[in-house]
Amino acid sequence: MLNDSIPDPRFQPPRALVFSIHPNRKRTVARPAARNADKKSPGALVAIGVAVLAVAYFAVQGGEYGTTDLVRQRGRLVVLQHEVDSLQAQVDSLSRWKRAIDTDPLVQERLAREEFGMVKGDREVLYRFVEDGRR
Repeated sequence: MLNDSIPDPRFQPPRALVFSIHPNRKRTVARPAARNADKKSPGALVAIGVAVLAVAYFAVQGGEYGTTDLVRQRGRLVVLQHEVDSLQAQVDSLSRWKRAIDTDPLVQERLAREEFGMVKGDREVLYRFVEDGRR
């Protein structure tokens, strides 16, 4: 067996029950466990904090579509929707104008007179005034 004064290297007592033997004393004295062993250094805490902040930032801003990209795209969507609405109103107006040209005889007559200089029947005469130097 082992000598009582030589501790068994396989035996690991719990931290709260650590005893030490003083060379000048014949008895063992209970000492508290080392408290700094479980504490992290300030540099390690700062590194962990920076890592947590980096992960949080990447969760919010990272990837292909971060938060600022989504906000920018929503703003662009609103602008494009207004443009689509404006263009749709123009298309509707032009569709009504085309239908009027195709079906309304008064609109057809007005366009023929204003755009093409046509006259109605033999009783109307078209007068064209030319400015000096032009024909």
